[in-house]
Amino acid sequence: MTLARILLVEDDLRLAALTARFLEGAGFVVDQEADGLRASVRIPKEQPDAVVLDLGLPGIDGLEVCRRVRREYAGPILVLTARDDEVDQVLGLELGADAYVVKPTSPRVLSARLKALLRRSRGEWEEGEQVVVGPLVLDRSRYQASLGGNDLSLSSGEFELLWVLAQHRGRVLDRDQLLSALHGQGFEQTSRSIDMMVSRLRAQLGDNPKAALWIRTVRSQGYLFAGPDDL
Repeated sequence: MTLARILLVEDDLRLAALTARFLEGAGFVVDQEADGLRASVRIPKEQPDAVVLDLGLPGIDGLEVCRRVRREYAGPILVLTARDDEVDQVLGLELGADAYVVKPTSPRVLSARLKALLRRSRGEWEEGEQVVVGPLVLDRSRYQASLGGNDLSLSSGEFELLWVLAQHRGRVLDRDQLLSALHGQGFEQTSRSIDMMVSRLRAQLGDNPKAALWIRTVRSQGYLFAGPDDL
């Protein structure tokens, strides 16, 4: 089995060395980077299996790294930081992070969270597990979505949200239900970041928010994914 390659982006060299040593002991291959600007170049170029990203970085901060790489990198991004400000957490999740862990945290918790995120991104489910709605195909064995035969560029969190919505097509799901479903799959989101992810999904699906075909807003209730009869 191929070992997962992690890019650890942390400017505290002592902490980075300790974290890398533990993750390597847990079976990961760990590359390190201490500069935010260099990380924003390396992540899309090297395509690591997952990124562990600190926020307080030289060059550019972790939030800006996340924003810059998301269009070209669909793997899991786990933000690991001492900053527990809720605004930072919301921004990080809105910009495409899949999980947010506040330091200090148990190394075992960090390893478990990474493994859960990697299982999602690698699509470790039964082969052939799919949802098909008209021209939209969601393939959980590959963690890939396609529309009319064209692959969509989704983060693992965005795929999981689309999967949950499609699994309940024709039914309104409120934000609490969506948050509960995503938390159960190892993702951390907020009500605000759910809205941002829906906006990005609509853009990928070519949906007009004012006359949505795929993901409709039901006022004061939540979101509804169109059923086959609605297409």
